[in-house]
Amino acid sequence: MTHPDATVNDGKQPRANDEVRTAPACTLVIFGAAGDLTKRLLMPALYNLASDGLLADGLKIVGVDHNDRTSEQWRDDLSQTMQSFTEDHTSEFHPDSIDPGHWGFIRERLTFTKGDFEAAETYRRLARDIGGNAIFYLAVSARFFGPVVDQLGAAGLLKEGEGAFRRVVIEKPFGTDLASARALNARILNQADESQVFRIDHFLGKETVQSILALRFANAMLEPIWNARHIDHVQITAAETIGVEQRGGFYEPTGALRDMVPNHLFQLLSMVAMEPPGSFDAEDIRNEKARILEAVRPATPDRAVRGQYAPGEEQGNAVRGYREEADVSADSRTETYAALTLTIDNPRWAGVPFYLRTGKRLTGRLTEIAVHFKPPSHGLFAGTALAPNVMHLHIDPDQGLSTQWNAKRPGPDMRLGAVTSSVRFGDFFAEAPSVGYETLIYDCMVGDPTLFQRADAIEAGWAAVDPLIQAWRDAPVETYAAGSDGPAGAEALLARDGRAWLPLAEV
Repeated sequence: MTHPDATVNDGKQPRANDEVRTAPACTLVIFGAAGDLTKRLLMPALYNLASDGLLADGLKIVGVDHNDRTSEQWRDDLSQTMQSFTEDHTSEFHPDSIDPGHWGFIRERLTFTKGDFEAAETYRRLARDIGGNAIFYLAVSARFFGPVVDQLGAAGLLKEGEGAFRRVVIEKPFGTDLASARALNARILNQADESQVFRIDHFLGKETVQSILALRFANAMLEPIWNARHIDHVQITAAETIGVEQRGGFYEPTGALRDMVPNHLFQLLSMVAMEPPGSFDAEDIRNEKARILEAVRPATPDRAVRGQYAPGEEQGNAVRGYREEADVSADSRTETYAALTLTIDNPRWAGVPFYLRTGKRLTGRLTEIAVHFKPPSHGLFAGTALAPNVMHLHIDPDQGLSTQWNAKRPGPDMRLGAVTSSVRFGDFFAEAPSVGYETLIYDCMVGDPTLFQRADAIEAGWAAVDPLIQAWRDAPVETYAAGSDGPAGAEALLARDGRAWLPLAEV
């Protein structure tokens, strides 16, 4: 629910119809202030929000970390990092220049405090300096989520006074399996109310993901055919060309399944498969998302494939295999690729398979949802080779929509050909620079939880993949060449159903 202090609408109608206003003043406390997430994503997002005039003059930003540094040193370090983005066009945030006024707005509000995340004294100091509205952002390793929230609760920092809010933002991974997710939820909710907890998934900050609701429910031509009667299957893909980079220590105990499926890919699944919510109220939307995830039949090993990239070639350059990466075991069985078939037990999707795949070191970078429609039931074109009708919801690197149709070729005969209609959102709407966190940070400030995950949805996602996690503990892993579309087993997974994955790169 939207907090009464928030200067936005009541959430009952799409916020796009309203004027977007300045968020209420608050203190934003960032645990992990010296970390990569803070530098690469949180500061650029705050800078963009300042550029749009959405941050209050009363905003304060307090960084907490164990490093020895002064507030001025932290400001200088972040200023240098922000400036470096103008020269690095491979970064997620790469403006042509940094506006000194907008960055100055952020810089002058930055203060740093050294503190141990598990030491009570850190929180006693914070309690002396923080009054009124406060948001505690946990940009820290997952092992600190529970201890930080425990300490916040013990120090009284989560108690909401008259007209003041206290909120906690928790990054992923939220647990490593169903049991750990349940335990973490219980631990956090022992200190804070569910309404105070904002479990963040940056996929939901992407404009195309948010626009799925508008696409489905604001266009009368789509909703009548968005069901098992007309849809054959759905493919959800999140493919990367990069490897694990310097994150081998994190990735080894995690793997592609835990890293991507019960959070990112399930968020895409829930948006495309959920039933129409009764309103745009946050809880109405989150109720439907939770219901659809609870209806997902648990994945089974015979309908899933795991792979690991071996040495290969990316864009003409030789690249090493996963087992040669830093901080990776020479005999590792961690998967860098996961593909699975899921079904949903409800009338809308009865018999419709959802194919999910994600991987690293693949031939193309692509995040999309591809909805494959059934062929025409009328026999008018019986015996004619018809191109399948496929609607692509492009999320990354492009943002937009494309649909493949059958049309008559020019000429005297009735000969068909495939045509594609495409919409690039950037051709119709002015797109502000974004790293995907702007909307999420703003929504947390105004108290709108629509794009954040609730405890029941988190646990439903883990429940759906928990059988795979258990089965894959000691299972072998299939290798695939870096720069390929993935393991052969993934192709066989769909081939047994008479279907095939769409290519990851243009042929």
